[in-house]
Parts: sequence; C-alpha cells; structure tokens
Amino acid sequence: MLSTRDLVAGYDERTVLDGLDLDLPRDAFTVIVGPNACGKSTLLRTMARLLTPRRGTVLLDGAAIRDLPTREVARRLGVLPQSPLVPEGVTVADLVGRGRQPYQRWWRQWSAEDREAVDRAMALADVAGLADRPVDTLSGGQRQRVWIAMTLAQDTEALLLDEPTTFLDLAHQVEVLDLLHRLRVERGRTVVAVLHDLNQAARYADHLIAMRSGAVVAAGPPRDILTADLVRDVFGLDCVVVPCPVTGAPLVVPGLASPSLAPLPGTTATDLAAGTAASGSIGGTDAAAGTAPGTGDGRDAGPESAPVTTARAGDRSTSAAPIAAGAAPAARPSADDAASPRAGSYPSKGH
Repeated sequence: MLSTRDLVAGYDERTVLDGLDLDLPRDAFTVIVGPNACGKSTLLRTMARLLTPRRGTVLLDGAAIRDLPTREVARRLGVLPQSPLVPEGVTVADLVGRGRQPYQRWWRQWSAEDREAVDRAMALADVAGLADRPVDTLSGGQRQRVWIAMTLAQDTEALLLDEPTTFLDLAHQVEVLDLLHRLRVERGRTVVAVLHDLNQAARYADHLIAMRSGAVVAAGPPRDILTADLVRDVFGLDCVVVPCPVTGAPLVVPGLASPSLAPLPGTTATDLAAGTAASGSIGGTDAAAGTAPGTGDGRDAGPESAPVTTARAGDRSTSAAPIAAGAAPAARPSADDAASPRAGSYPSKGH
C-alpha cells in the first residue's frame, strides 16, 4: 500500500533518511522501532506528506503521493502526530466531527452520512459516553482514544500514528494498542505506528521494522527478526529474547549492566530461556492456553512456537482537522525531529 523509493529527507542541513527503499504491507499492523533520533518519526511524516522529501518518492498504491490531491490523501490516510494539541473547550463530539472535513464542501457542510460516521467512530473507540465532555478534562488514555476516533471518522483505509502511547501509563498504553489491534483485525485497517517499547511492538505487530541511523536494519514478522543480535546491533543492548508466557511473542529481557544487580538463583539468561521453553508457564499463567491475545493472526500462544535466543553481556554471537499534505495539527517536536544524525551509516537490509 505505502512504499518509498530512494527516499532522502531531513531538516535544514541535516539528512535523516538517505536513499531509503521500503514496502509496508496492506491490512497489517506495522510497527517501526529504533533508538532515539534514528529517523522513525521523519519516515512517518514523509510518508504522510507532512514533510517534503529532498529526493525520491513516497508511493500510495503505486501513485506518487505528492501528485495526489490533498482531499484524496485525507480520505485515504489518517495521520496522528505526536502529542497533538487540543483547542481549548472543544468537546469530544466536536473534535471527532472534524474528521469529516475531507468530505465537506461549501455547499455541503454536514449530512446524515457524516453523523453516522462520527457515531460509528466514537463507538469503535469507546468514547461515545464522553461525547459532551471537554477533551482537555479527559485522562491521557481517553484523550488518545478521542484522537483515534477523529482519524476513524475520516473513514480512511490506513492509519499512521507517531508514538500513540507516549506519556500514557501502562494500562492506557495497552488500552490504545488493543484498540489499534481491533481496528486491524475487525475492520481490516492498515495501521502503521512508531513505538519505543520493543515488547509491545513484538506483541501487537504483524510486521516489524527496525531502524538505525536513518536506515532499515531488518523488517518482517517479529518472531522472525527480533533476536538478541538484532537488539544489540540496533540498540547496543545485551539481552536475552524468550517467548512471552502469555502470547508466545518474543520478549526482550535486558542483561545485567551493573555488577550490583546480582541475579537470583535460577534466573540467569540461560536458566530463564531454558525454564520458560520447558515449562511454558510463569506465575501460574499457562502460555499455551489458546490463541495469543494481541496477535490477531490465530497463531498458537505456546512458547514452543517461538524460538529462544540468548546472549550474555560481552558475547559477540491544530487545528484538529484531518491531516494531509502538511495540514498537521500543532504538535510538540519529536525526538527524531529534534536531533537526527546523518543517515546511511548502517547498511539497509531485510527489505
């Protein structure tokens, strides 16, 4: 659906993406991960036509996105940047309703179809009961669901979200990611999100993209590419990768960086990997009981279905309107935008 060819992008004198070729699968939940300032947000902004590339092309279903009318892009891509700012006093229903702007004309400001789309979006995001509440009085998780509802009201086939779980506590992070997962599974939406949490990315993503220094290091299903070697290459972190006891997805456990953090008996990287693979349960939770929640592809949740990879330290093995063509709501600068190193220092592979 979305792809890039020889994409070069950056800010002022800094080049962030340098000759990037990438293909994002349709009807999948794609998560982009990588260290701070590696180009994740820059890539998302360029694909959403919020940032003009210096060279190369972003393709939407084979057509250069820069050549498409703004209204058409807004009807096909819903974009949610980092920390969008809410106009003071606007209610939930008003904010979600702004998602219908791509469908309105001067002679057609509002219709029954618009009303139905807004009601449907609020129901999907579970914010219908908040319709009359001012958005700035809501909790972080509720507010993020409202923004997602606004993008849903656009009725687009794809959603692009830049760190949708930033500043949320763990319960609200899971709440938002569960919603995005349901949209992919139940509504057939293509979802692309930038996340910082590797374990959340592995749990929810169908397709994982790992970036470093403006280049793609690896891309594919998390169970195929998320290994201790990849984490070391991308993040410079020694770790052990074991199956999650709940979903069977890869679970990254950082190694001990401080000698004062002595491991408990039976909890070394080797013990953890061997014990989890053998027993399939932690704390009484049976990892093989049914389909993995959050994966959406019916794969077996048993830990036997995911490879175990270990590595010891030292080893070497707004306006709140719909967003298109630069019409982004006001947002705080992203880490990528604030300090992006020159790209191209790491070879692109896996795509």
